[in-house]
Amino acid sequence: MWVGAICLVLAGSLSAAEVVKVGGAHFPPYVVKSNLQESSGLLPQLLEALNREQSEYHFIMLPTAIVRRFSDLQRGRIDMAIFENPGWGWQDIDADAVDMGLEDAELFVARNEELRDQQYFEQLQGKRLALYRGYHYGFAGFNSDPEYLTRTFNANLGHSHDSNLLMVLRGRADIALVTRSNLYDFLERNREHGRQLLISDRIDQVYRHHAMIRAGAPISPERFAALLEQLRANGELARIFSPYRIAVMPVAADSSAAEYAAD
Repeated sequence: MWVGAICLVLAGSLSAAEVVKVGGAHFPPYVVKSNLQESSGLLPQLLEALNREQSEYHFIMLPTAIVRRFSDLQRGRIDMAIFENPGWGWQDIDADAVDMGLEDAELFVARNEELRDQQYFEQLQGKRLALYRGYHYGFAGFNSDPEYLTRTFNANLGHSHDSNLLMVLRGRADIALVTRSNLYDFLERNREHGRQLLISDRIDQVYRHHAMIRAGAPISPERFAALLEQLRANGELARIFSPYRIAVMPVAADSSAAEYAAD
């Protein structure tokens, strides 16, 4: 009888939790495969940590796509779009931004060849670029239109950082732009390529990650920010993100998206 009573209490506690739907688009290492059966990556780890930290909310990942995530947020299919940056065009969306205090960066990568050095990255004109479709790049004025990127920068647009790096290694592209976290994840998985790649000192952009929470979401921006601070204080954010060279930064109490609009 006691076992049954405990199970009922636990079931009631879980059903009382507010479900928060977080959009997950395939973009390693943040989300590796966005379908619910096979997904992994940093976002699922973060949601697990948030669920362990409290019982008021239950965070789940709902599959979306990079090009669809903002429309899913606006129509309420998801409550939150995460790992977003102020330069990516969401200023007119009815949502609040929460600074997550996480920083990643976009790097230029070329094949390491004799006499090739950092000067190779100074001029992009005339080089074949391997870019991620739907992504916003600083050198292109954050214009993610595929036709514009193809026409203006001779860009090949793919759906995989790994594939873009392999294009560089095989001589099918001159330069790939890759997030720092994904680059070092790739090198960890493919150590034989470590000396074959030339990594730029030049940074295309620094991402100060934000979470976008739609108006009317089950969780308030203030409550989500407080939960992140708990994970920062107990070391969970560092445990999840530091291995991928994503910097875990302090967040000012009055921080806002506007502070980082130039990133």
